[in-house]
Amino acid sequence: MSRFHTLLASHRAMTFVAVTFSLTWIYEFAVVYPIVEGDLSSFGAPGLIQTAAIAAAMLFPAIGVLVTRLITGEGFKNCVIKPYALKKSLPWFLVAWFGPSVLVLIGVVLYFMLFPADFDPNGTAFAQLIASQLREVGASAELPMSIQMLAIMQIAVGALFGPIANFFTCFGEEWGWRGYLMPKLGHRMRIVSTLVVSGVIWGLWHAPLTALGHNYGIGYFGWPFAGIIAMCCFCTVVGVFLSYVTIRTGSCLAATFGHGALNAVSGAATIFAIADVSPFIGPSPTGIIGGAGFIIVSIWMLIDLKKRERIGELVIPQAGMR
Repeated sequence: MSRFHTLLASHRAMTFVAVTFSLTWIYEFAVVYPIVEGDLSSFGAPGLIQTAAIAAAMLFPAIGVLVTRLITGEGFKNCVIKPYALKKSLPWFLVAWFGPSVLVLIGVVLYFMLFPADFDPNGTAFAQLIASQLREVGASAELPMSIQMLAIMQIAVGALFGPIANFFTCFGEEWGWRGYLMPKLGHRMRIVSTLVVSGVIWGLWHAPLTALGHNYGIGYFGWPFAGIIAMCCFCTVVGVFLSYVTIRTGSCLAATFGHGALNAVSGAATIFAIADVSPFIGPSPTGIIGGAGFIIVSIWMLIDLKKRERIGELVIPQAGMR
């Protein structure tokens, strides 16, 4: 092995981060930014095109794993995909599958208890958004059912089928973040440092889209840096949850299901909110109140992992070669 390849192999985590950030950011600046900022009226459904372009960015961490394993000569052993025995892993797969829905609901309820004036039982802002999207695709702007029924269906369908519906794109992220980076760091750092560092890296990876308005919008005080910092905090908290189920199952598939469930139900958090709620506060899980359920559970998980580390019972899956 050449000296260059030896250097790459000895810093595989750094190589993965460099490759993933480079490929993702090049794609986002070269493809996503022009799509979002351009005039897509001739395509008939600009919202759908923008959504697809942003979703495609989720695949780059998996590409980063493939490239890193190839250029460092690591190969494809220990991919952190095959879980432990079903009896040991199944409870945590269930937590990953249904936990995000419960935690999002906790945050929504807490937010509207604290800010009842922000609750709109008619979901006016959400109804206007759906009507606008229907007009974009040339359909009738009349809603097919009540807002209340739409909310129930979105939550139920998201909780039951979101992990499968979002599997492909979420695996694209989770094989990178929880299936490669987290284990690499975890075998060289303490667990708290591992989860904080990997969470901040995950948050910074989102920076171009956060600056574009994804999750937090634009025009707020401190834009875009306040949004990027908030995204790092959000990713660190959610990253603890996703890392925990990965560690307990031995598989990044648990994190994939959890990530897919979160993406499926997080939009439902704002159905009954007035139009000008702050995403930094809630009811979306990106806010400090809307994300309270995740914050509480992630603190418990972090304490449990630290305890297991202290008594020598913490087993972090190995990703590839050490």
